[in-house]
Amino acid sequence: MATNITWHKGAVSLTERQELLGQKGCTIWFTGLSASGKSTLAAALEQTLLHAGISGYRLDGDNIRFGLNKNLGFGPEARTENIRRIAEVSKLFSDATVIAITAFISPYKADRDAARALHEAAGIPFIEVYADAPLSVVEERDPKGLYKKAKAGEIKEFTGISAPYEAPTSPEIHIKTHEVSINEGVQTILNYLIEKKLIQGDKLVKH
Repeated sequence: MATNITWHKGAVSLTERQELLGQKGCTIWFTGLSASGKSTLAAALEQTLLHAGISGYRLDGDNIRFGLNKNLGFGPEARTENIRRIAEVSKLFSDATVIAITAFISPYKADRDAARALHEAAGIPFIEVYADAPLSVVEERDPKGLYKKAKAGEIKEFTGISAPYEAPTSPEIHIKTHEVSINEGVQTILNYLIEKKLIQGDKLVKH
């Protein structure tokens, strides 16, 4: 725990930043099993926003573990710390009026709730997107071969097999990725952002 520190408030308010940059920040938090489609949806959403001139940045679970969180494992405490760190980073992006797009399994409800509370305390919208696909579907997809390795005992504490996944009960957006296309999933998210006045619909390009 850091001591002898003081928070230094800047000279620019969140409202002022939003008005000057012409954009509102928020965090779009994808959660779901491995191979549920989180990263694919996040990447497609990021591309769509950027082509519309809307600043968005994707924070992917695997990618973050190459740098910021490379010292963390996959046990319960490490998973919680993984999510705590990315919640803080996404809040910073959002405070800078960037749309932060996170794609993390984030298996524990308490950790996702903590990430939400962090944003809400700062007055920043937090949008939980549940990328939902049955275990049978994600096992069949298994692009990295992880489920096969987990069932063979080669990967310990693997979510959905040897470690729990606590599915969201009331996410802002629920996308059944085995029933809709990527474009349809992205459009569902865009419609929500427009409805909540977080982006302007007339800025979007047809995709």
